[in-house]
Amino acid sequence: MRAILGHVLGPWDSYQIAEWDCGPPAAGEVQVEVHSAGVTFVDALIAGGRHQVKVALPFIPGNEVSGVVVALGDGVTRFALGDRVACVGVGGKYAERINVREAAALRVPGRMSFDEAAVFRGGFGCSYHALTQAARLQPGETVLVLGAAGAVGLAAVQVAAAMGARVLASASSDEKRQVALRAGAHAAIDTHADDWRARVRDWTEGRGLDVVVDPVGGEATERAFRALGLGGRHLVIGFASGTIPTLPANLALLKGASLIGIELSKFEQRFPELAASNDRALVELYSRGSISAPPIARGFPFARFREALALAATGQTAGSIVLQIKES
Repeated sequence: MRAILGHVLGPWDSYQIAEWDCGPPAAGEVQVEVHSAGVTFVDALIAGGRHQVKVALPFIPGNEVSGVVVALGDGVTRFALGDRVACVGVGGKYAERINVREAAALRVPGRMSFDEAAVFRGGFGCSYHALTQAARLQPGETVLVLGAAGAVGLAAVQVAAAMGARVLASASSDEKRQVALRAGAHAAIDTHADDWRARVRDWTEGRGLDVVVDPVGGEATERAFRALGLGGRHLVIGFASGTIPTLPANLALLKGASLIGIELSKFEQRFPELAASNDRALVELYSRGSISAPPIARGFPFARFREALALAATGQTAGSIVLQIKES
């Protein structure tokens, strides 16, 4: 078997496709023949050594993939050979075969393609946990989604709309705003608009936002936090802008607002049964047509992984990037 392997974090040229053996699955693990892998901004940050997450070397990038179960470790009860699954977890996924914890895999509906399945669970799992357990979103509340055309942003737009919220998408280009509107946002605004705060205020009829979904960071964080209404909740999911912001603490006091950090992998490790319940809820929403698979902006063959990572690092695509590891 082969994997994309790097002995240093940094330039894409430091990564090569090399022979690699994942070994047999341990107890409680399943072995997956990988068909497709998501390539995200976060993947590029980690592989480039520019993320808060520190990884051991040598390093195999990739956080989310889809494929077929080909072997079972002792004690596995949820899966059978031949099941189509999506898997998440930090690193280790850009390989032809991987071993993953049973709890880190999700059986995917038959009508979902491998490309779609590869990018479904990461964004939707994060967004569903953030809006359900962290924000306790209620029908009729207002939700602002920053970076609304990214993997997490588009998922958050769909999940919030499916939960009965009013959704405002903020994105940097007309193409991205149109993608967010098609995904279910009720309105969309230009991230760079000079009157951004005034537009948000008008959209909420002066009451302020109930929830902010923030995978962006940078200067967008304080601006969005200031747009919260009384008792608002600001969900910190990532820093796609490349800048970790600071926030005046008095703003939380004045608004009675909460700043809530979202870390999906730690949540899944600490609360595996609740995470599995979230997975089942997402599959049910998909099966009912309440949410749809993320749009695929670009697909790359395995050998062109450097191009895929370079494109993901720009943060400019409207939709998901996929690495097609198993040739059809």
